[in-house]
Amino acid sequence: MTGRTPRIQSWTAFKQDLVATAKGGKAPDAAGGPVVESVDVLMRLLTPENRELLRIIRDEKPESVASLARRTGRAEPNLARTLGKLEAVGLVEFRRDAGRRAPVTRAGVFRVEVDPFSQNDRIEMSGAGGWGGAAFAGASESPEDGGYDEG
Repeated sequence: MTGRTPRIQSWTAFKQDLVATAKGGKAPDAAGGPVVESVDVLMRLLTPENRELLRIIRDEKPESVASLARRTGRAEPNLARTLGKLEAVGLVEFRRDAGRRAPVTRAGVFRVEVDPFSQNDRIEMSGAGGWGGAAFAGASESPEDGGYDEG
């Protein structure tokens, strides 16, 4: 597992970092890890269905996306799309095993601290995987072109 700590970063700031780096500028120190636009985006991904999916991945350790699709009764293309969203925010990663992509959970329990007077929310992680003991914070803005949708 990569162990990269996710961070909250607005879509606008993410695009600015990306453009600056593409133009030959220095990449930000935290570049390359998972980015969450806001606590709200993360919570929208954690639907009851996706939480059950994460539990199954953690407890049953499926050997491939196809075996996970059979286990959950989800269509494989839809499941792959959901897993991609969960991977983008650092909740899941994939390992290669005998030519198959096997999903693996990366996060344990986390707490959300919401500042009602600003958009500087904070998430503290504990438990298993790459998020263990990590904390990240940041401001959120709405993405100009849609950003994430629910998985």
